[in-house]
Formats: sequence, structure tokens, C-alpha cells
Amino acid sequence: MQTLRNLYKKGEPITMLTAYDFPSAHVAEAAGMDMILVGDSLAMVTLGMQDTSEVTLDDMLLHCRSVARAAQSAFTVSDLPMGSYEVSPEQALQSAIRIIKEGRVQGIKLEGGEEMAPAIKRITTAGIPVVGHIGLTPQRQNALGGFRVQGKSTAGALKLLKDALAVQEAGAFMIVIEAVPAEIAKIVTEKLSVPTIGIGAGNGCSGQVLVQVDMAGNFPPGRFLPKFVKQYANVWDEALRAIQQYREEVKSRAYPAEQHTYPMPEEELVEFRKAVDEMPEKK
Repeated sequence: MQTLRNLYKKGEPITMLTAYDFPSAHVAEAAGMDMILVGDSLAMVTLGMQDTSEVTLDDMLLHCRSVARAAQSAFTVSDLPMGSYEVSPEQALQSAIRIIKEGRVQGIKLEGGEEMAPAIKRITTAGIPVVGHIGLTPQRQNALGGFRVQGKSTAGALKLLKDALAVQEAGAFMIVIEAVPAEIAKIVTEKLSVPTIGIGAGNGCSGQVLVQVDMAGNFPPGRFLPKFVKQYANVWDEALRAIQQYREEVKSRAYPAEQHTYPMPEEELVEFRKAVDEMPEKK
């Protein structure tokens, strides 16, 4: 927490990336990410679900534990999935406690603005760090009319600022701003005393977050990517090339080659063959 506060005070952008299991967390940690988010986006990109509303708290706990085993220095945060915090502040606290105790991460993130302030206050009062999430809140996509940019009107931008201030006042130490015009996100950031993390919200935020499988290119060409995603690699092509080559080498018996096998002393092999030859033939 103090490291993140120091980065914010210095004006150094905070780097956040999603991870969903030990390998993806391991590479995020090795790359020097300041924060790792176990996002509920794992519903779609890891579990193949239709949207984030399907993932459960138990699902999140399994993936949190996997990520926590790899993350040694990055500050780890997990989403509270839909249905695990909206009923009451007490439900939100109970879910947050499970994420921290059983999931072994260091903080939680939950979606919503002013209406979620009581839940955020309840959780932070119990000593659990909370990251807020305003703007486009994917768990509420049905109510928002889909994945649509938020804060494009004066009224929408004012509501965004009001939400941000309420979430900050409730005790959130950081706020994710998603799919908001860059100018609005910058103004909101300047009005806050806690860092903001942008995703589709321009360069005026205190840091940035992306979904790892999107930015690394883990899926085949043609898969929809939001406008704000920059693809930094093409993991799909490299993995496909490697697996196709493996298949071909197995089919041609080029693999495994001698260097991939375990040797046996020649005298032992001779003795084994002799023993086999002396065995009665099958009838």
C-alpha cells in the first residue's frame, strides 16, 4: 500500500494487469507489475462463460489462490463477483473476508459508485483495502445497455465525479475508471486524493490496467477487442505454431529424439533382452 501511495505522490504511473492462474501471475510478477488483478473477466477469458455475471465467489477463490502463489511483490487484488456484495454491506464484508482469508490476496475491488459507498465503508472499516470501479461497470451491462462509453454528457460526467468522490469518501484507496472520455477521466483524477487506474479512460489517470490475454494476444484473429486495447504480442500464433510442430513431429516419429530419452547401461539392456527371449511365448 505504501509503495503504491509513494508512486502516486511522485506522479509515477501505476501498472496493473489481470492474471487468473499461476502461469499468468508468474509472468506478470516477473515483468514487474505494481499490481495484479484477479478480474472477474476470468469468467469469459478463462472459463469460457458468456459474461462476468456467471462467475461465482468460489470460482474467484480458486483463481485467487493460484495467483497468490506466484505473486511475491505485486499488490494483489480480486474482484468481488456479481451477487456477492450487492445485498447488504454485511454480505459485502463477508465476501471480502473470504477473498482475503481463503483467496490469499491483499485487497478487493467492487463495481459501483455512490450506491456502493456503504459497502465500501463497511469493508474498509474492517481493515480490508478496497479498489472502487466506476464508469462502465461490466457486471451491470444489461442495465447500461451493453458495453457503452460512460460520462459522455455533462450530466453523465457530473455523476461520474459524484460517484468517484463518494467512493473515495467511503475509504477506497484507489478507483478504476473504465470506458470514459479521456478529458473527463483526467478531470476526475485531478479532483481526487487517491489514484485512479484507467482502462479505456485515457492517459490522464494515475495508472493503467489491461486484461492480460487481450494485450498478449492469446486468442485467434477475429476475436472482438475493445478500442482501448493495444495488443503487444501474438501468443496465439506462437502457441499454435509450437503445437502444430509438436503434432507433426509425433506423427513422423521425429519426437522424441534420442536426447529426450533416458539411457540404460548396455549390459543391463542385453540382460533384459535375454530374459525376454527366454519368456514363454503367448498362446
